[in-house]
Amino acid sequence: MISKVSIKNFKSIKELELDLGRVTVLIGENGCGKSNILEAIALCSAAAADKLDHEFLSSRGIRVADDARFMRSAFEAQDVTDDITISVAESKSADAEQDSNEPKEFQCVLQNTKNSPYSSWQNLGERPWRNTDEMLVALKKTQRKNKISPVSDEQWNVLEPHFEKLLPPPELQNFLIYSPENSALRTFETEAQIQPLGIKGEGLFKLLTYLSFDENMNSLAEIKKELMLLDWFGDFSIASNLPFGERSINIKDRYLDESLSYFTQKSANEGFLFLLFYFTLFISRETPSFFAIDNIDASLNPKLCSRLLKELAALAKTHDKQAVVTTHNPAILDGLDLNDDDQRLFVVSRNKLGHTKVKRIFKPDVAEGQTPIPLSEAFLRGYIGGLPRNF
Repeated sequence: MISKVSIKNFKSIKELELDLGRVTVLIGENGCGKSNILEAIALCSAAAADKLDHEFLSSRGIRVADDARFMRSAFEAQDVTDDITISVAESKSADAEQDSNEPKEFQCVLQNTKNSPYSSWQNLGERPWRNTDEMLVALKKTQRKNKISPVSDEQWNVLEPHFEKLLPPPELQNFLIYSPENSALRTFETEAQIQPLGIKGEGLFKLLTYLSFDENMNSLAEIKKELMLLDWFGDFSIASNLPFGERSINIKDRYLDESLSYFTQKSANEGFLFLLFYFTLFISRETPSFFAIDNIDASLNPKLCSRLLKELAALAKTHDKQAVVTTHNPAILDGLDLNDDDQRLFVVSRNKLGHTKVKRIFKPDVAEGQTPIPLSEAFLRGYIGGLPRNF
């Protein structure tokens, strides 16, 4: 898992460090920089995959400014030419040697000197080798250039760890910021540049179709079980014998007469479509292991928000996923178990200089005989911050 993110000179973030859990929730007022934190991670991911063209940045969920200066912190004049620096560190694995070095950190240093909407960013940090084959090619080029004799297997075993230091964490390379939209989930008409799921929900039908094959039926059954959070939900299936180009799922409302046909996603309520997307994202083996969801509370009942986060935290552990989510709805907070260090809550705000800052919220101490205040209530009362202060 990714244990820490460090960001310098990116949008509203002058300098910030964030210690991540398996499920990390960011809450704060509008414009405080929650999405900027997600975008910084996505930008580092794009650098790790060596895909820094604007089209790839947008497909990851990054809002690319027309003027590259506004991708940097612009609190002072010199900031608009300073490089953006983002680094991520992996948590040390349980079976790592006791005397091993600190967890590996991948850093990218991003520069765009043209300040043009048509220019691409470049990573000035260490070359992000993506696989052993690339390392071997690079090694051979180095051998030819420096007239080094071929490397034996024994020598390679010594050299390989040095190349390994350049490898970014594998889970970082596929990081996306999901922000599903009703239109993409309801029509199933488009597919994304990035497979299997696009950031708006594109590709969901294709992925559900794949999960309907016999070898993947357990995943589909688990998704249906999770959808039972909706009282009315009975079942859904992939529509068969469809005309060419048409994509549809059949949905059963358990309260409707058995003789009536299933309805499709086109007439389903929005909350169902969002839950279907989230559960598929967390359960499928084909989706990224590390990702973000922006505004996870969209279109959901407050009580459902709380229960959803509990379910997603359990699914993340079961399916080895790591997620960073943003929200404006305090009901989400009541789904967190802050006794579990895998679940973390941060309040995001901007200080007097306008810089984005984060504050981790821990489980509050409760005096004996007193009833603890729900996190949602503590937030609304202003006990933990994150509320507007100018009105």
